[in-house]
Amino acid sequence: MSLEVETKPDPRGLDIPVRLRMDGRSIDVAKLVDEWRGKEHRYFKLTGEDGNLYIVRFDEPAGRWEITLFESPRAALVSKGLT
Repeated sequence: MSLEVETKPDPRGLDIPVRLRMDGRSIDVAKLVDEWRGKEHRYFKLTGEDGNLYIVRFDEPAGRWEITLFESPRAALVSKGLT
């Protein structure tokens, strides 16, 4: 799966995700839930306008974005037989 991330500077001047593009789909970021820094990565936990939860990681040395977690409330309900 290919991932592109559109960013904008936050009040501190650091780039934060505002839109994800995956395999032709565009998902606006509804809320930035959390962010943290690893040794060579920046992590962002966010909810998309699609209602899903994402954790994306920016590999600073490589300049590459990756999805490290995807969670869909709808998929969780389907798997439990609630829809």
